[in-house]
Amino acid sequence: NADYALATTGIAGPGGGTDEKPVGTVFMALATNDGTEVVKQLNRFDRETFKQVTAHQTMDLLRRKLTI
Repeated sequence: NADYALATTGIAGPGGGTDEKPVGTVFMALATNDGTEVVKQLNRFDRETFKQVTAHQTMDLLRRKLTI
């Protein structure tokens, strides 16, 4: 019975990247009753910074939805 759901997946590194999905690739999603929005981003940071930036970006998806 949630109104909103957030999800992330990606390649934080330092390994695991490919030419198609290099290290730093992240997908963020926001699901609501209206549908799901997916954003692809390239966050080329060290692993810890990647996780922090990705969390902020994902929460920003929700913030923007709530302020519309």
